[in-house]
Amino acid sequence: MSIELYDTWTRSQREFTPLTPGEVGLYTCGPTVYNYAHIGNLRTYLFEDGLVRTLKLNGYRVNHVMNITDVGHLVSDGNDGEDKMEAGSRRTGQTAWTIAALYTDAFRADLKLLNIVEPDIWCKATDHIPEQISFIEEIEKKGYVYRTSDGIYFDTSKQSDYGYLGRLDIAGLQAGARVDLGEKKNPTDYALWKFSAPEDHRQMEWDSPWGRGFPGWHIECSAMAHKYLGAYFDIHCGGEDHITVHHPNEISQTEAAYGTRLANFWMHGYFILLNSAKMSKSSGEFLRVQVLIDKGYDPIAYRYLCLTAHYRSQLMFSWDALDAAQTALDRMRVNVVALGEAAAQPHADFVARFMAMLNDDLNFPQALALAYELLKSELAPGVKKATLLKFDEAFGLGLGAWVPKTVDVPGDVRAVADLRWAARNAKDWGEADRLRGELTALGWTMKDGKDSYTLAKV
Repeated sequence: MSIELYDTWTRSQREFTPLTPGEVGLYTCGPTVYNYAHIGNLRTYLFEDGLVRTLKLNGYRVNHVMNITDVGHLVSDGNDGEDKMEAGSRRTGQTAWTIAALYTDAFRADLKLLNIVEPDIWCKATDHIPEQISFIEEIEKKGYVYRTSDGIYFDTSKQSDYGYLGRLDIAGLQAGARVDLGEKKNPTDYALWKFSAPEDHRQMEWDSPWGRGFPGWHIECSAMAHKYLGAYFDIHCGGEDHITVHHPNEISQTEAAYGTRLANFWMHGYFILLNSAKMSKSSGEFLRVQVLIDKGYDPIAYRYLCLTAHYRSQLMFSWDALDAAQTALDRMRVNVVALGEAAAQPHADFVARFMAMLNDDLNFPQALALAYELLKSELAPGVKKATLLKFDEAFGLGLGAWVPKTVDVPGDVRAVADLRWAARNAKDWGEADRLRGELTALGWTMKDGKDSYTLAKV
């Protein structure tokens, strides 16, 4: 089956064909590890996980590369303010190297809690300083750089199509600039290499052909993507905030150095909104996965919530929405367990419909609805289970591994439940209903399965 994906470069959904048959090169922008990831960040990684799972279900070998930004990302997405790592170091009282390791480990722990498959290659910016310097040197050879007192900058005016990915109005930006450009020639020019100021007392700095300093944020992704995937590869992903600054700059660097737009497809996941505002670390409520756990939620409930909205639509977060997702997830888990043993093969027609939905630009909400249609169908329980487990290779909900919690049931409650189960099997519906009411009065609910029942506290 063919796959169609939405490409931000063309602003259209088009058929995906890998550059190398059977293989997909994928680069996804990773975290800046100056703080914990919030659930708004993590929605992007969940979208990308769905993409990886879909590609693998279609039989592709995926080489997934993700960067760790541990230097160079300034407080502004432009070139203003302090490096986020240095700011994080000052906030915590620990070295920049220590907090980079701490928050990298925390990020990877969050991925595990959300059942996100880790990339094949992790690449840290600080481990690839030589590659970044070499990349800048290549750009310099082509005549795209100039020097200021604080760094080496990319001259965006030398590219007639600069900003095409974000459909930037360059003329409007030039005319409407209300900020002091300093020594920059154009508002959209950006730093490739920043010089260390003596008064900064930076912890992360390196020698370079232009002076001691550190790389700009944007160069790391171009350099590391080039090293691991080449100058032109299949898919580059990130959040919607990368469309106007970070990704246009990645493209401009690679176009200047190697004549490509870096990736054949550019894909972007949209934000989680909290009270109609973008969820961010600077917002009023910084929601981490651990906050959800502390409030009694299963992190996979958040994964389920994200499946209910298309990755190219913004998703409003609320506790009521997460409650509904937790309830729906719990019901799905119980239903899957109640189906008993899985059949040898899933249902071919349902799987074909499921794959058609995934291959239609990752339509997970529609695919999730199909799972409920399957549960309500007249198919044999074992076939239903085998098919749902196949679906879950894309959903990533861990349905096959989930088991109900062991509950200590008092003897009097168990006795009533056994009587109700016997009445049900004897088709004495009136008595069964009466005994169900008695269980409710005792504070218990009873879920009927094919061969047995389960009890849970109300």
